[in-house]
Amino acid sequence: MTTPDDPARASAEATVRLYLSRADERLAHLVRDARRALQRALQTGLAEHSVAPGHWTFLRILWVRDGMNQRELSELAGVMEPTTFAALQAMEKLGYVVRQRRPENRKNIHVYLTDEGRALRDRLSPVAIGINERAVRGVSEADLAATRRTMLAMIQNLSEDEGLASSSETPSAPDAGARGSLPVKSA
Repeated sequence: MTTPDDPARASAEATVRLYLSRADERLAHLVRDARRALQRALQTGLAEHSVAPGHWTFLRILWVRDGMNQRELSELAGVMEPTTFAALQAMEKLGYVVRQRRPENRKNIHVYLTDEGRALRDRLSPVAIGINERAVRGVSEADLAATRRTMLAMIQNLSEDEGLASSSETPSAPDAGARGSLPVKSA
């Protein structure tokens, strides 16, 4: 049962009740609300470690590929360069990264994690893993695998549609109520 001082939980429960009462609810709405719930949980977890949610994406990318330039980082994060610049300035002030120009290419600014930035991985990864585990609690492995395949197929399908649209081809728009089958590859 929710309490008046727990509006996020009350909102989530109301959302679930709504979706359970409407079996025809569009996937886009479900995905959006699941993303919001995951984002809220992550924001809360990061706040416990004094890390801004906007820094999380950049940290995750740099933990895998340290030393890339700001433009590459923007592209991988899916944000505009001014957004990356502002986040990196803040992260540099916090001691998580340093930005440097390489002697062979003075134009590009490369971003490197500091020891403190690298150490955040050991503190923050368990937070993210815990959130993911809570999010799928009670979901069977088979359902989880099917959900992943479906989500990846959706991403691929919409990415292909974007490619068609940007190359000036105009794909026919599906019926707004249609749910056609998704090409899901086996695991």
